Amino acid sequence: MAEAAVPVKGTRPEGAVTEADASKKVRDMFTEIAPRYDLLNHLLSLQLDRLWRARAAKYLRPVFLGREARVLDLCCGTGDLAIALNRRYWARIVGVDFAHSMLVRARKKSARLHGPALVQLRPIGFFEADALRLPFADASFDLVTSAFGFRNLANYEAGLREIQRVLKPGGTVAILEFTEPPDGRLGDLYRWYFCKVLPTIGGLISGDRSAYTYLPRSVARFFLPPELAALMSAVGYSSVDYRAWTFGTVAFHTALRPK
Repeated sequence: MAEAAVPVKGTRPEGAVTEADASKKVRDMFTEIAPRYDLLNHLLSLQLDRLWRARAAKYLRPVFLGREARVLDLCCGTGDLAIALNRRYWARIVGVDFAHSMLVRARKKSARLHGPALVQLRPIGFFEADALRLPFADASFDLVTSAFGFRNLANYEAGLREIQRVLKPGGTVAILEFTEPPDGRLGDLYRWYFCKVLPTIGGLISGDRSAYTYLPRSVARFFLPPELAALMSAVGYSSVDYRAWTFGTVAFHTALRPK
């Protein structure tokens, strides 16, 4: 397993000192890159981001069996995971993000799914809110998901506790995130691409190289899968589990709020 520095309390973009600084810088960064966000996600991941979300949605099938589940997609960005769940399951789905420009695109993408030919799909609600201060009552959701957004929270433990608060007893949390792959040739190739090629292409297309320099740095500073699993257990989740995909570059964590 690749070596990692002691995990920080939360993300810290360059120049951020406090949690408030980090939160503002992340919001400003994603607001700036929103117009090219989807294009670059698909391009830079070689379309694998679609596969990862589809696989996560498929894995979560037990949550939806025999009931109309209530789902919160946290740090939803332009809504790709919420839409993947919406295509597969009949559920009440809400997406939340604190970058308004991302939500504008999420609403447009979702609206295209609900034309006359697809009226069977239930509309997704998208709301602007901070993941650390959610505007929902306790025990509101059967499932809380986050795809490639949890890593950007200013305080990871506080984020897990807020997720736990809005989950129903027995409810599921699912976090899909990038992670550092093991050492070796594949890991070295990944790090070269992630740290050298990705910022160059991302900067050229988006006009904001700093955002795509932040991405590999934030992954390098984030938890390794066992570390995030340990924090989830420490916060009070049960049945904590994770699986690594695509040569250990992505991890999918799941856990339950105890009954």
